[in-house]
Amino acid sequence: MALLVLIVLALAALLILAAAKKKSDAGPSGAIGFPYQAAGPLFSPAERSFLGVLDSAVGHGFRVFGKVRVADVAALRPGLDNAARQGALNRISAKHFDFVVCRTGDLAVVAAVELNDKSHASLRAQARDDLLVNVCRVINLPLIVVAAKSSYMIPELQAQFLAAIAP
Repeated sequence: MALLVLIVLALAALLILAAAKKKSDAGPSGAIGFPYQAAGPLFSPAERSFLGVLDSAVGHGFRVFGKVRVADVAALRPGLDNAARQGALNRISAKHFDFVVCRTGDLAVVAAVELNDKSHASLRAQARDDLLVNVCRVINLPLIVVAAKSSYMIPELQAQFLAAIAP
């Protein structure tokens, strides 16, 4: 009889632990869990094509990174009060540059590159573009804006890059 009680108690404990584990796997709210799936390729076909051209144009002394957060390139200056700091961070936290070009030796960012297609004609996109232009201006980072097209001339893009980073 005592053995039967121990078995029942052990089964009850296992059921309670399994229920608790299931609830913790669901996340803090108990219902949402991890509702993620793979997002697909990092770049659109046009961006991927442009990346190859940009890599060739900047040459071996530089390395191109894609979809870099503006907040990883532009730091907030010290001395802001909490409200100003949070407001400034909120404006850039969900924004990214299409590409940044870094020196190979130290990976210092030398330029940002935006590939603009017809989606940049909307007012919302223009406001985002203006924000990037102004951030780059105040941090003294060249911003190279390239119109998306079916093909690019590497020498033209290289000249644009070199002119942007020239002292």
